[in-house]
Amino acid sequence: MLTLHTADLLVPGPGRAPQPGGAVLVEGDRITLVGPYEELGAAWPYARVRRWPGVLTPGLLVHGADALLERTYYPDDPYEVTELGSEPISGAEALAGLKMTEARWGHSARRATQKLLARGVVAVTGRLTGPAVRTAVVRSGLAVLPPASGYRGDDASLDPFAGRDAAEQAFHGVLEPAAPARFAVFAVADPAELLAQGATTCVATVIGGRLLHRRR
Repeated sequence: MLTLHTADLLVPGPGRAPQPGGAVLVEGDRITLVGPYEELGAAWPYARVRRWPGVLTPGLLVHGADALLERTYYPDDPYEVTELGSEPISGAEALAGLKMTEARWGHSARRATQKLLARGVVAVTGRLTGPAVRTAVVRSGLAVLPPASGYRGDDASLDPFAGRDAAEQAFHGVLEPAAPARFAVFAVADPAELLAQGATTCVATVIGGRLLHRRR
């Protein structure tokens, strides 16, 4: 099925000119065309159209997946919040007190991947060793890339823009014909506002042509 995704502003990637009213035409798991919505809509009148507010960008990349998913526990809301609180738990002593099992790590990783998708993240870097965690990440649709050179695990953050000087530094790939259909939409006016307001402004995340997160 052909799907046409359009937003107020399309930012194809670093060094690419933003396109007001731009759109990406997706077939299967790939981008077919990128251009003005008026042109693509006229050429492909039978494509399903998804109109999004804000800015459509490449999906985001987060470093340190091993620290975020295998050395951090995400309490189950609402069932564990009274006992553990709502914030992620890390540190050897704190985790030892939780008596973590492989299954519990898998459940935690699933909750973490949902948080990442809700921030427009489409890929993570790191080396995952726990079978349950690896399974959770694969099922989420997130791409797992080799560890980033020089990246310290203690810097890991769910925030793709942590330590960034520009939103474009967190983009993973570019939006162009034949590229994988993985992108995100944020309820902001432009990349500068995206950096200022943060990734929690995400309204939609698409990976492999599938809508894996949509703000309710």
